[in-house]
Amino acid sequence: MELWFTEEWLPGLRLSVQVKSIVFTMKTKFQELAIYDTARLGRIMTLDNVIQTTEIDEYIYHESIVHVPLFGHQNPENVLIIGGGDGGSLREVLKHPSVKRATMVDIDGDVVQASKDYLPQWNTGFPDPRANVVIGDGLSFVQKAEAEYDVVIIDSTDPIGPGEALFTEEFYQNVKRALRPGGVVSAQSENPILMPDLVRGILAKFRRVFPVAEIYTAPMPTYPGGWWSFTCATLGHDPRKAVRRPDSSWTLRHYSPEIHDRAFVLSPGLTRDIEGQSGKTQPGGIFC
Repeated sequence: MELWFTEEWLPGLRLSVQVKSIVFTMKTKFQELAIYDTARLGRIMTLDNVIQTTEIDEYIYHESIVHVPLFGHQNPENVLIIGGGDGGSLREVLKHPSVKRATMVDIDGDVVQASKDYLPQWNTGFPDPRANVVIGDGLSFVQKAEAEYDVVIIDSTDPIGPGEALFTEEFYQNVKRALRPGGVVSAQSENPILMPDLVRGILAKFRRVFPVAEIYTAPMPTYPGGWWSFTCATLGHDPRKAVRRPDSSWTLRHYSPEIHDRAFVLSPGLTRDIEGQSGKTQPGGIFC
């Protein structure tokens, strides 16, 4: 008998993947956690039956959310990751030799432990002496920070449940206060084609808080709609140009300075939808 995992992306739209084996499941204090080995996506982690990360494409997401802001900063030394319990963002941050401290704050310690135990591709950053892993509420953590971080990465789940508070204007104000002069922030901001109202709302909140905020995108085959957006905001400089280059020894699979430049280029229709220049409400804008 075949076993399949099915995620409902939107009403009437689902993704199903054949499960070869169940690696680990548990009900944490906050959510249902599961790790599967699958026929086509490799090892995957799900929370509340929503795919968070997969072996086949996690590098696209993590290289996008991390390297765009870090290579948009001249000398990132102190980096804060909110969320990111699977460890992929931490792994990528620590590739930067300028980074002296990378603090990851995730509310669910069971997710972090599961990554350490079952996600070897993701978890290589945890033993690094520069890594500081904090199990706690990212919202409260940021409220106590002031001018401490060069880069803040908001590697959150969707804006429901534990992740909802990380999509508010108040939270973005606290993130801004936590940045040093010249600071950069990046955040995952959902699918721009299926959820334009949601993406537009996130961008609008960032622009009310930060002097500069821009959307960039990347393909994500296992996230709803197969395409994903990120928001990059700064305290003044343009984040659309990389100011440094990765070392060739990093063997990156997605990010490059050329990808950095092109990721910020949106089609005319998508620009109208996200910038709110079209009065037409797009299908799928039901998450706002």
